[in-house]
Amino acid sequence: MALDPHPNYRGYRSFDYLEPGKDYRVFDLAPDVDRVPPYDLGLTDEQAAKVREIIASNHVISLHEHPKVLTTDPYELRDYNSTGRNVMGFAGLARSGMTAFFDNFMNGTNTVTSANGWKWDDVIYDLGLRFADVAKQDFVFLARTVDDLERAKNEGRIALVAGLEAATAIENELDRLDILYGLGVRQMGIAYSMSNQLGTGLAEDVDGGLTAFGHRAVERMNALGIAIDISHSSDRTSLDTIHASSVPIFITHAGARGLWPTNRMKSDEVIIACAERGGVIGIEAAPHTTLSPDHIEHSLESVMDHFQYCVDLVGIDHVAFGPDTNFGDHVGLHDSFSNHLRVSNAHGHVEHPRVPYVAGVENPAENFFNIIGWLVKHNYSDADITKVIGTNILRVLKEVW
Repeated sequence: MALDPHPNYRGYRSFDYLEPGKDYRVFDLAPDVDRVPPYDLGLTDEQAAKVREIIASNHVISLHEHPKVLTTDPYELRDYNSTGRNVMGFAGLARSGMTAFFDNFMNGTNTVTSANGWKWDDVIYDLGLRFADVAKQDFVFLARTVDDLERAKNEGRIALVAGLEAATAIENELDRLDILYGLGVRQMGIAYSMSNQLGTGLAEDVDGGLTAFGHRAVERMNALGIAIDISHSSDRTSLDTIHASSVPIFITHAGARGLWPTNRMKSDEVIIACAERGGVIGIEAAPHTTLSPDHIEHSLESVMDHFQYCVDLVGIDHVAFGPDTNFGDHVGLHDSFSNHLRVSNAHGHVEHPRVPYVAGVENPAENFFNIIGWLVKHNYSDADITKVIGTNILRVLKEVW
């Protein structure tokens, strides 16, 4: 379920400062909240009250989200993306309980048809339009420092951490990292499934690891203070990046291959290496990813199986959540882009039942109430809950930024 709207949210909707139909093309969009029935965790009144108390008292940070509102027709998504003006779910975010989220920009704005087709101009366009929209209201604000995340919590606001799913758009120009940092980007992936100038993606049949240019890019990101993500990188590229970085790195949105054997999940070796260098894995919830043998129909329970597996593997200090959700039909989004965004190769494919949505972690408005509710119900201590919903991430950012 989602919380009541935060009292500091004043009702702003994306592009309220513009005239619909004149200044931008209007699409039929999904609702920010209540698109699907609320998830029933079976909490007692006392447990539900404890969830609200934990949310009110602590940092609640998502390592990976796409908080835009999708079109009701998934096959209009590419047209929608091509306008560059993607509506952000401010009303949904106001009911999320989050104090900060990593907003990952991945789609070019024009005719990009694959993750490796990202164009530099498109990425700048996407960032600029989102930042302009955010600047027209005062509930969500762009965060550049750890102090900004503290300020969001203290002021009852939400900090947006700008990230890119991959560094593909920099091509072979190292200084583009400085430009992105100057614009406000504070987190970046190495490769998005397919290879780029930095390294190999997880969908490739041959794993070439981190390139020489990739090593230079990692060094530059360390120097700038850009947090590095290896969620969509190959195993060798992931390990190379972990060892090349002088500071801890993130796996912002993934799960455990030891529990569900697909390339989209991370091997025990990669998860352990990340943790040994001080890093954190954010548990993924996008449709049909973090499945488990005990919960083969994707739901909050499947996601939390991956959480528990990773906690058992590397300890509570190295696990967080990166649900990777948006407002609208995420399954339809995957279907409409299936020919363009390869997220795994044929190896390790496991047949599984399809679900219309991931019950309990369907959108950013409901994710953390349900995640924290599950943790409360399963008798996790307040101290451990505080770590996995925020302070583990803050610990890494204090070193990286």
